Amino acid sequence: MKKSSQIIIFICSILMIGAFFLPFWKIILEAPQYPEGMQMKIWLYKITGDVDNINGLNHYIGMKMIQEDEFKEFKIMPWALGFLIAFGLLVAFMRKRSLLWTWIGLLLIAGGIAFYDFYQWLYDYGHNLDPHAAIKVPGMSYQPPLFGYKQLLNFLAGSFPDWGGYLVITAALGIVAVAVYEQFYRKREKLSVKA
Repeated sequence: MKKSSQIIIFICSILMIGAFFLPFWKIILEAPQYPEGMQMKIWLYKITGDVDNINGLNHYIGMKMIQEDEFKEFKIMPWALGFLIAFGLLVAFMRKRSLLWTWIGLLLIAGGIAFYDFYQWLYDYGHNLDPHAAIKVPGMSYQPPLFGYKQLLNFLAGSFPDWGGYLVITAALGIVAVAVYEQFYRKREKLSVKA
């Protein structure tokens, strides 16, 4: 593995540490009666933002209360990301392409599990409604989108990465770029040796 690849891998690993100190994802709610909007920020280990206001509104349509202590993921995610960062530093110091591809596989698996879990969370909150809720719209569910915007009654709900999420996504793209470059560089190196 080239020295430049080693440096980029090291930087990408360090970049992901930022996700411990910045919110990872955000859910935005916009409506005419809330011109300033409301936000819920999802960190690796907690939820912040306008959670109380969102819970108050959700109560009327029968959604469960959003409570931090119900999310076992907040105990797992910091450890999972810490492991991925440590593995990335190992890749940088060992400079082995096989470890680099293993790391990419682990990142893809972790990302897939995280998005599936997040989707399940959104589905549960949006579909499992209290039948005795004050506001009932037959056939209506209130599942926010996994990514992007979706209209829910008079609310426009948005779901996007926040600063911590962007750091991890940027690092992951950098890691994949290094792997592709290393693969191309190795093939070019073999061809030049044969010539």
